[in-house]
Amino acid sequence: MNNFLWPIIIGIVAGFLAGKVTKGKGFGVIVNLLVGVGGAILGCWLFDQLEISIGTGLLSTLITAFIGAIVLLFIINLLKKI
Repeated sequence: MNNFLWPIIIGIVAGFLAGKVTKGKGFGVIVNLLVGVGGAILGCWLFDQLEISIGTGLLSTLITAFIGAIVLLFIINLLKKI
């Protein structure tokens, strides 16, 4: 159960933080939290593709998810303008 719950919690925190960084460009708290979960997945995939490793542990996972959430919010904002 913990293996399923931690990524969701980290994604929610990352989405919240990414929503604060991109203030004025967010979509509301709930959507930003969902984007955080998707961003966590995107961040892990992106770092794997670029062969970037920032270590292991909770903090590195949060940083990866945060960067992924910011990238995902950026992509969504670009698509929103089209």
